[in-house]
Amino acid sequence: MPFVIPSLRTVLFRLHWALGLTAGLVLALMGVTGALMSYEEAVTGFANHDRLTVTAGDRQALPPAALAARIAAQAGFPVNGLTLSDDPAASVFVRFARDPATRERPPSVYADPYDGTVLGPVRLEGAFTTVRDLHRWLLLPGGSKGWGRTITGACVLALLVFLGTGLYLRWPKIHRWRVWLKPSLSRPGRARWWSLHAVAGTWLIPVYGVMALTGLTWSYPSFKDGAAWLLVGERAAAKPMRAAGRRVAPEAAVDASGPAAVDRAWAAFRAGEGHAAGTAILTLPSPDAKAIRIRWLPKGVDDLSARNEARYDAATGALLAAERAADTPLGKRLMDNILEVHRGRFFGGLVALLFCLAALAMPGFAATGLTLYVLRRRAAARRRPEAVRTTLHAANP
Repeated sequence: MPFVIPSLRTVLFRLHWALGLTAGLVLALMGVTGALMSYEEAVTGFANHDRLTVTAGDRQALPPAALAARIAAQAGFPVNGLTLSDDPAASVFVRFARDPATRERPPSVYADPYDGTVLGPVRLEGAFTTVRDLHRWLLLPGGSKGWGRTITGACVLALLVFLGTGLYLRWPKIHRWRVWLKPSLSRPGRARWWSLHAVAGTWLIPVYGVMALTGLTWSYPSFKDGAAWLLVGERAAAKPMRAAGRRVAPEAAVDASGPAAVDRAWAAFRAGEGHAAGTAILTLPSPDAKAIRIRWLPKGVDDLSARNEARYDAATGALLAAERAADTPLGKRLMDNILEVHRGRFFGGLVALLFCLAALAMPGFAATGLTLYVLRRRAAARRRPEAVRTTLHAANP
């Protein structure tokens, strides 16, 4: 029997379902875990509502260095960062430094900003850490340097293949909006499942495209470098932060000189940039740090893509450089907030909800795709005996 070269449509169809039976299952898991992480902050805040507030009274908040020292004495771990609020009744979110030997980070805690009392660990933080590791590298040994990251990266590439082949395979001969955007659920059997699978996929192509392209920046450093070059450019990427009166690179050669330097920098921040801040994340410098960094959100804003940043001279507390999100080019904002773009929050709350629902829909695509595959195999099995009978009848009239 002569060999027949399959058509391009046949090749793409087989590639689509072959990836669906393999990478599609992993993507379904990644979709569920990604949806769980979409509202991690809100869920964590609800679970820790009793630790988010303190009684202020007429007490004075401790300076950051003294606050960090008291917390470290109770927890037994060095403090890496403090999330401070302008709300006098808000507790402090405390993040600890990683263990140099294991590279593991101790559980975060909430603390009283007025006396440094640890209010308790952050509930559900460990659960979300597990969900995040499952999403990124399937909990496989080696973490970000193991096979798990390779597998999830390949599956993200497969998602782009799904989008391209799916669009090609359903390209209609007659271009009517109903064909593209409205599922025909009244059709029987396999046609109904195909319509649901194809139309839902068409609606979500832009969302999955953004998810896939941003996800690749974690899987492939070279892709991230290319995206940075495209969105920011080499010169823009190396551009120093804005400084008063002189140009100062973000890593100015200034050594951190202990707790007093942190308090001076914090006082300078509160007197200057911090007058408009609602929430500020103060990263405590390591012994060899060259500057003290404070990232902050304006009052009444909780969108992380609106974060501003300031760096202070660790010796004098003077402002070295500052960068405001409103003054940053769009390309750089996209790269600086790639996680927020990945989960849709960069574009607003409604888009974030759409991204969450799209992630939850991934198991649905795996299920409908598997259903179509099974129905097609059954139909082929039913046709095979009929074809054999027809052939025998033709040979023996």
